[in-house]
Amino acid sequence: MNLEILRKIGLSEGEVKVYNALLKIGETPINNIHEQIGIDRRNIYDILNKLIERGLVAYIESDGKRVFRISNPDKILSYIEEKKTNLEDIKEEIKKLVPDMQKICESKKQEFQAMTFKDKEGIKAVWDDMLHYKAIFWIGSGMYVPDKFPAFFKDWDKRRKKNKVKSYHLFRYEKRNVADKNIWHDRRFLPSEFSGNPTVIAIYGNKVVNFLFGENLFAFVIESKELAENYKEYHKYLWENVAKK
Repeated sequence: MNLEILRKIGLSEGEVKVYNALLKIGETPINNIHEQIGIDRRNIYDILNKLIERGLVAYIESDGKRVFRISNPDKILSYIEEKKTNLEDIKEEIKKLVPDMQKICESKKQEFQAMTFKDKEGIKAVWDDMLHYKAIFWIGSGMYVPDKFPAFFKDWDKRRKKNKVKSYHLFRYEKRNVADKNIWHDRRFLPSEFSGNPTVIAIYGNKVVNFLFGENLFAFVIESKELAENYKEYHKYLWENVAKK
């Protein structure tokens, strides 16, 4: 697949080569990327870090090594939208490529997946991924993304409503007086004992995400049907027996 069009949205030649290699190979350590494209390993690390910062690539630590993979290809489209530049023609071309890219990604998926996203673009990539599912279940919501990235959240919530994605928030106790019911329709509040570090759990589809909204931003995503079902039951119990309206 020719992804040279990604140069037009600001990716360097090296970034395009690394991204394309990850699309072809799937989840892989840096050695395989080096063998595929022949760029010096040190340069590949620099390129991967830039792609991670853009939210286009994620990673997992496995046996002391980092293993990389691309994010949902849809992230490219949201990345274009956030640049707020006149790229409509390019966007339409990329829209035509995304379905085939997603098919390639699906063909290389393993039964159990784990990925780490970092910084603001990584967080946004996970939130964009949520919009492909029917419902999102939150535990410990603290309105971190709306507060940190208000413009992104406003656009995201508009897309959520358009896609008819339900969002069930179990808010932290201290958000009782600021979580407007007109915005957060399906929400309840956890007891004060559940408040603590700025961490949030989200469950959607077969995925469970642990968000860390501290000085550094991280999202650790595990894709496991069994784990997701267990967390949904945990959410249901808290919703029906612990949380208050």
